[in-house]
Amino acid sequence: MPTILSIESSCDETAAAICRDGIILSNIIATQTIHEQYGGVVPELASRAHMQHIVPVVDAAVQKANILLSDIDAVAFTQAPGLIGALLVGGQFAKSMALALDKPLITVHHMQAHVLANLISHPKPAFPFLCLTVSGGHTQIVVCKSPSQMEVIGETIDDAAGEAFDKSAKLLGLPYPGGPLIDKYAKEGNPLAYQFPEPQIAGLNFSFSGLKTSILYFLQNAGASNVYKEEFKATEEEKKSFIENNLADICASIQYRIVSILLNKLKKAAQQTGVNNICIAGGVSANSGLRAGIEELGKKMGWQTFIPAFEYCTDNAAMIAITAYYKYLAGDFAELDVIPSARAEW
Repeated sequence: MPTILSIESSCDETAAAICRDGIILSNIIATQTIHEQYGGVVPELASRAHMQHIVPVVDAAVQKANILLSDIDAVAFTQAPGLIGALLVGGQFAKSMALALDKPLITVHHMQAHVLANLISHPKPAFPFLCLTVSGGHTQIVVCKSPSQMEVIGETIDDAAGEAFDKSAKLLGLPYPGGPLIDKYAKEGNPLAYQFPEPQIAGLNFSFSGLKTSILYFLQNAGASNVYKEEFKATEEEKKSFIENNLADICASIQYRIVSILLNKLKKAAQQTGVNNICIAGGVSANSGLRAGIEELGKKMGWQTFIPAFEYCTDNAAMIAITAYYKYLAGDFAELDVIPSARAEW
């Protein structure tokens, strides 16, 4: 029954979790609010905040799990991908802890951990399963054949779905992070009020840059058109009034299109692979429109669908812990000279 301390610090969440024999005993997250005033994550500020938070967060995780440091059998951390300064804080702390305790070190790929978040609690998907992994920086369809065998069969060729949500929110004048606010207002609006185009990308890849441009022109034109024409361009007052009077419908229409793009590709992937165990993961999997959409499509297609609890959708250390648990069982350990990487292949 291995007990594993896991650390996540890839972006702006400082997190630590304790896992014993595949069961999460604690999952502590410190969210950095300092970035709100800048409208996005500032890497240097994120690194400094991780340095301030990591000791209290790890201490809280150990205390909540009701264990001693001497009970820990291994230390795991997010090695890639992410903000390099943020990753270095978590990585150096984990390596120091492993050295001090004389315990093995385990490195975890952040996106693989999002996929395996579906294995944290019951019901769990059987292998193989498809996972739509959607976050601010990534949009991927992954075939997961085992905890150690994953293959990306579709991904975005430009922007991620989470970025499309956040950039759309910024265009609407909503504060950062805006994705959850679009979800909030969308619940009150008509998803068919406005029509945004669906990119025609061959295969299983995604594209959201064209959709973002369409939304930009739509708002610049105060709803008159979603293409650039000088005669449609509205004044700032007209734009502001249009958004204020139609915010719920605009948010619902934006969310509807982003979700439909994701689900249409996922449906195509399931048909091509013949896999009917379908999961979602990543920060955008907390979106209520996507969660409802995959359940509805699953019933229609005869899928077995799996959706992680909200606390395991956004960046967290529990997903690092469950991934590390399977790597521990496989004897997949790292040397102390391992270094974090901003980018990493699967």
